[in-house]
Amino acid sequence: MKLEIRGMERLSYRERQVVALKETGYNNEAVAQRLGVSTSTIATLHNRARSKGYQVVLVVEGDPLSLFDAEPEEGEIE
Repeated sequence: MKLEIRGMERLSYRERQVVALKETGYNNEAVAQRLGVSTSTIATLHNRARSKGYQVVLVVEGDPLSLFDAEPEEGEIE
């Protein structure tokens, strides 16, 4: 699985950094420490990025969640 962030071209470099870290599970404090800025700066950058509109898409290759059988049963879509 991988994350794809669509609309990144609309974001500034710093907003891209914040979005990438936030969308992979880091909280504001961890992002702030990693980037060397305050938590309020992180909140501002994240809110600004969200207002510009981006989408996070989960790309799943194969069946890592074991949701699909190898052979469809009767009545299932092939």
